[in-house]
Amino acid sequence: MQSSSSGLCFLVAETEPPDARQKRRESVGRSSGETYLEILARLAPGSACDRVKPADADGALPSGTSLVDYDAVFMSGSPLSLYEETPEVRRALAFMGAVFTSGTPSFGSCVGLQLATVAAGGTVRQNRNGPEAGFARRIVPTEEGRSHPLLRGRPAAYDAPSIHTDEVETLPDTATLLALNRSTVVQAAEVRHDGGTFWGVQYHPEIGLDEVTGALRRQADDLVEAGLALSRHEVETHADLVEALHREPTRRDLAWRLGLDDQVTDDGNRQVEIRNFIATLVREIRSRRR
Repeated sequence: MQSSSSGLCFLVAETEPPDARQKRRESVGRSSGETYLEILARLAPGSACDRVKPADADGALPSGTSLVDYDAVFMSGSPLSLYEETPEVRRALAFMGAVFTSGTPSFGSCVGLQLATVAAGGTVRQNRNGPEAGFARRIVPTEEGRSHPLLRGRPAAYDAPSIHTDEVETLPDTATLLALNRSTVVQAAEVRHDGGTFWGVQYHPEIGLDEVTGALRRQADDLVEAGLALSRHEVETHADLVEALHREPTRRDLAWRLGLDDQVTDDGNRQVEIRNFIATLVREIRSRRR
């Protein structure tokens, strides 16, 4: 593990299998774990970040380290379906269980939330309303979510980048539902299990609009099959608008056509959950070190 001038040491757990990792790199230039590394470098300057690939057969921690050496673990998104009995799923779930047991605070998006849910005794299923593609719309904090530090700064309803075909079906008894929308039962939650605490969201605060564009294009055929578009061309046309807004995020005409506001187009607003997690984590670490 690298030394850190800020004293914070993070571990990014990239849960994408190798083939999905390569496809993502080909479309947007970076894997899900590399996206997290970039975001953490900006949001926590001076922090040290290692990366591990827990779904891989050779996805061990860096030599000489253990989970308790890290101040936090960040679980990336992934196309893993946790109701499938595959070696990748078993390895990823075992890793999440070890994170809980270590007591190291953790944060995750998309399948990260699903991994924490299943590892703690909840269940995951295919989206009952079909894929939530591009953006999750009108996410609403619950009563508990309105006062929870994870969602501090979010309005009464907001949109966020999102693309997933599975969702949390039932949260474990030790979890707190923090946000939802009409499409997805669980959009944000806190999960406490086996001495550990996880904060997570089904959407993707870590990705930019360029990565939304890449995801739409990679999954264009699936979106047509799901009835979200009549042709691949329609998906490409929609992706072109998202990409244009990525290049010029202040263009109100593009935001209007896509039905988006600054909760998505402004980097600070879009990434608020990660920033809140780090801010709360830093306060707790400093309190323990006094």
